[in-house]
Amino acid sequence: MSQWLDWAKRLQALAQAGLTFTKDEFDRERYVELQRIATEMFERQSDLALEEVTKLTHVDGYPTPKLDVRGVVFRDDAILLVKERSDGLWTLPGGFCEVGLSPAQNIIKEIEEEAGYDVVPVRLLALFDMHHHDHPPLSQHYYKLFIECELIGGEAQVSHETSEVAFFTRDNLPPLSTARNTQEQLYMCFEARWQEDWITLFD
Repeated sequence: MSQWLDWAKRLQALAQAGLTFTKDEFDRERYVELQRIATEMFERQSDLALEEVTKLTHVDGYPTPKLDVRGVVFRDDAILLVKERSDGLWTLPGGFCEVGLSPAQNIIKEIEEEAGYDVVPVRLLALFDMHHHDHPPLSQHYYKLFIECELIGGEAQVSHETSEVAFFTRDNLPPLSTARNTQEQLYMCFEARWQEDWITLFD
């Protein structure tokens, strides 16, 4: 990860924590200034306008990693992927966990919405920190859950987020949306496919 991005994230997290807990107005002013500096750092190094960066980085409450779930669904020896409208690249179906839903409930919802299939979650394959994997730099800190699911019904159906739905074998993977999943992570899913004694991986 670029050093500037690490510094900006740390500054933003310190500012967010301080604004959450401080009762001193002078300290609040200092934390607001720290937050402004971090936001400008993100803005200078991205293609986003300052207003867009502010929306991404100014979050209320104590700073914690966001949680992203990805559904691992196999049909025979092929894995389910969806093509994202946002970048035209392929990914495991999934997204951010919504408040009020468990990770299992979230992945059922995401797969049905993005791919049209009905599934039952069966096991957690991995819990990864995106900082430790070959993803592009991101302004926020994310944890990623890979949940294997059994296909029980439904049919392929695109959504406002996805333009194609298909199954791919290990040796015929399409161009991947690496902000969402990497080739190594998909290889991990294939490796776990036939291992009944698979032990959950974590960083």
